Amino acid sequence: MTTRSELPGMAESYWMDTAPGVRRPALDTDATADVAVIGAGMAGLSTAWELTRAGRKVVVLEADRVAAGVTGYTTAKLTAAHSLVYGRLRRTRGREGARHYARSQQAAVERVASVAAELGVDCDLERSSALTFTTAPRERPSFEAEAEAAAEAGLDARLVTDTDLPFPVAAAVLVADQAQFHPRKYLLALADDITARGGVIHERTRVTGLSEGRPCKLTTERGATVTAGDVVVATHYPVFDRALHFARLSPHRELVVAAPLPASGAPKHMYITDDMGKRSVRTAPLDDGRRLLIVTGESFTPGTGDGHERFLRLDAWMHEHFAVGETAYRWAAQDNDVSDGVPLVGPFHPGARHVYVATGFGGWGMSGGAMAGQLLASTLTGTEPEWAGLYDPRRLWSTVREGATLLKQQAEVARHFVGDRLKTTHVDSVAEITPGSGAIVRVGGRRCAVYRDEGGATHAVSARCTHLGCLVAFNEAETAWECPCHGSRFGVDGEVLQGPALRPLPPRTV
Repeated sequence: MTTRSELPGMAESYWMDTAPGVRRPALDTDATADVAVIGAGMAGLSTAWELTRAGRKVVVLEADRVAAGVTGYTTAKLTAAHSLVYGRLRRTRGREGARHYARSQQAAVERVASVAAELGVDCDLERSSALTFTTAPRERPSFEAEAEAAAEAGLDARLVTDTDLPFPVAAAVLVADQAQFHPRKYLLALADDITARGGVIHERTRVTGLSEGRPCKLTTERGATVTAGDVVVATHYPVFDRALHFARLSPHRELVVAAPLPASGAPKHMYITDDMGKRSVRTAPLDDGRRLLIVTGESFTPGTGDGHERFLRLDAWMHEHFAVGETAYRWAAQDNDVSDGVPLVGPFHPGARHVYVATGFGGWGMSGGAMAGQLLASTLTGTEPEWAGLYDPRRLWSTVREGATLLKQQAEVARHFVGDRLKTTHVDSVAEITPGSGAIVRVGGRRCAVYRDEGGATHAVSARCTHLGCLVAFNEAETAWECPCHGSRFGVDGEVLQGPALRPLPPRTV
């Protein structure tokens, strides 16, 4: 059995380790605002900054710390090149839809660059080309079509076969004028500017209730409330299910490893491929003149498979292909794919008048979050951009394009919801659980999620996810319980690490 001690590197993201930030107080008294933003990641803070700059009184409510959720564990590519997206958009949304997507995403790249310059933020922002590649010659026609569609959509795109990767590729779509940056440094500066302009940010403030109306009212787990004219739900996965977004979103988790290498041997561009279970490559500058190679891959559904083996496989691939030193960091990133491949940014549901949502960025949350900030702020100030309709969440009720994908996603959810319950147990008794691992055990007729720490003590909680009741599974590589249905994640003592779940897993006695 692989043990946790065999995993390489510090179990933390480079972004979190190198930009600690300051702590902000939790909300402990009732408050009012023009706009309340739930979530302080890329989408939430971008929206809050745009609105504060426009003169709105904004309150931001964050369940954890600023930019410490999905944004703190991203790969941090800032690009309009989202794998083979433009060929698909041209087929499903037409040429105008593809152009709107390219225009809005490239505008987001430029917006981050201009805001960083305006605020004087040293966030390691570097201009770079983004390349989507394949090593399989049979895939070349698809890449030729993508290069054509991306160029037609308005991007500076072309097909190439020569790259600065240390191995040959069969084809690659190169999109110029993209960027990479340090997301924590950027967003911490954004947060400081929000407060300097009169905005308020509360950390450790989980929102548990939403009453829509004029005004809207938010309830927090500490009992304090926020009354606001408008509400933006930017929590990665929407924390309220009234819009049935969970039926359209499928979570995926990807692993990241990072190691230093000489600047002379570092790739100058950003790369991604769906080959080999996905591989993404970029670098970041280090203080000693070297570069940090950041490799992402091994995409999987939370709560499934062996995280240890995936980490080791990804790390081995990095060391095989690049002249890196000892692995310095390892972490994991999570995002949600929308069934039709386009983020959901706009009115929360068909009847919503004052509640908005930003979700489903499909692994491209840096440009997507900045785009959402521009879109939502423009909508709330009465100047909706021409491409707003492309992202409108209400499109669910007017299209059948995503039917097959929807059915596949829900079949997978049903498989876990029903199939996991048909298993009599995952281990026969608590005694079988070794130190540093966890398993599902039936105790007194109830399934319990039991973790045994390195000292031998057991920590038991309910095995039913508090979102919609699917059974959780243990991720030993990250020491967390994960729901395979909608991606909620919990600590070994049941605390919510990641939504859509709002309530912790109740404790159990074993």
